[in-house]
Amino acid sequence: MKTGRDYKFWFCTGSQDLYGDECLAHVAEHSAIMVDGLNKSGVLPFEVVLKPTLLTNEMIRRTFNEANSDEDCAGVITWMHTFSPAKSWILGLQEYRKPLLHLHTQFNQEIPYETIDMDFMNEYQSAHGDREYGHIVSRMGIERKVIMGFWDDKNVQERIASWMRTAVGVMESSHIRVMRIADNMRNVAVTEGDKVEAQIKFGWEVDAYPVNEIAEAVEQVSKGDIDALVEEYYDKYDILLEGRDAAEFKKHVAVQAGIEIGFERFLEEKNYQAIVTHFGDLGSLKQLPGLAIQRLMEKGYGFGAEGDWKTAAMVRLMKIMTANVPNAKGTSMLEDYTYNLVPGKEGIIQAHMLEICPSIADGPIGIKVQPLSMGDREDPARLVFSAKEGKGVATSLIDLGNRFRLIINAVNCKKVEKPMPHLPVAQAFWTPEPNMQVGTEAWIYAGGAHHTAFSYDLSVEQMVDWADAMGIESVVIDKNTDIRTLKNELRWNSICYR
Repeated sequence: MKTGRDYKFWFCTGSQDLYGDECLAHVAEHSAIMVDGLNKSGVLPFEVVLKPTLLTNEMIRRTFNEANSDEDCAGVITWMHTFSPAKSWILGLQEYRKPLLHLHTQFNQEIPYETIDMDFMNEYQSAHGDREYGHIVSRMGIERKVIMGFWDDKNVQERIASWMRTAVGVMESSHIRVMRIADNMRNVAVTEGDKVEAQIKFGWEVDAYPVNEIAEAVEQVSKGDIDALVEEYYDKYDILLEGRDAAEFKKHVAVQAGIEIGFERFLEEKNYQAIVTHFGDLGSLKQLPGLAIQRLMEKGYGFGAEGDWKTAAMVRLMKIMTANVPNAKGTSMLEDYTYNLVPGKEGIIQAHMLEICPSIADGPIGIKVQPLSMGDREDPARLVFSAKEGKGVATSLIDLGNRFRLIINAVNCKKVEKPMPHLPVAQAFWTPEPNMQVGTEAWIYAGGAHHTAFSYDLSVEQMVDWADAMGIESVVIDKNTDIRTLKNELRWNSICYR
């Protein structure tokens, strides 16, 4: 499944004609060298495209409007080589509608102590020009990312790369369409939300379909297609019979193969990139979708359990933002289940009834067929595994009635102390930052849900940047969190975002 367009980012250098043609020639030459260096660095996930040096109101306005209309442009990187009078940028900035990065850098890394003169000072004055430009962007209240440092430094390039992925998340958010084939679980509050406001804020379309429409698509899948996919399963995964009859086991697995094929065809036909199910509304489906949903998530679809469309959209969004990350460790929906409160070994088991994405798996992945007490259907097949170790970020998008809040928790994933032979589901185990006590208390104070969209491959900063770009509140829980400060932040946010 395609997880986004082949985006590009425009590089726009600001200057003016006060210093003459020779200076402008140097500005253009330096900008070209920088863009070429960024593209050859191997760090950036998307191409940077050099635009002509911007000198006047007309040039700036035209360039920004061209960026708006270019579907392949995911954002603009701006940099002032010399001094660019900021009133020249007002019209262009007013009309610009895409992510904006202010790269506060300088062509030369070191002051040329032996030769520096006023001509050099006039030409190499990013410290001067970027402050003028930064002032007008702040005065206009325009959301942007500011990155400072030498453009050829790897750390700076990595920060640009990180912002690019967030920018693509902003662009692709308006293309996310969530299919609801069931409503949210009865009497559950946190999975509810204002779907109209979500479309206004994020661009998400959240639509309902009768479950039997998609069940009909499952029933239409041919036996040949099902058998071929079952063989793929048997080649790829460990088959954990655990005393079950092999032929009967395979029939249960075949049901999930039919669900995977039928669901994917239906989603593609209707142009949806995320889906929610609910164990209480399965229509004519023979099993709760388990293995099928796990495989769809691995292909890039978003998913939310019990009708949780906000989590489904966030999983899809985070799949897009992490597409083609080198050595990616995975992204999935997860749910807080149960605690280990032994001092020094604290953590939270993250799992669900069935539907955890195998992209986060560490080591072998098996197929089990086990009874499920909920759903009143036959025993569903599911993939089982343990998740990787490492740092990750867990997010919860909640609707507070008058606004959305994105809660972002830095977590540390680790292995459980002992095997859990009777737990027939995929699972992760993590400790929230700054520690179990403060992290969980902060999550509850902030109103975080039990479902999360989780990724090893995104940072707290990236998710904050996305929330900022969307104009919504974000609350960070990390190593710097303390409860008194967090409670004050929540009080201030209630006024700021009312």
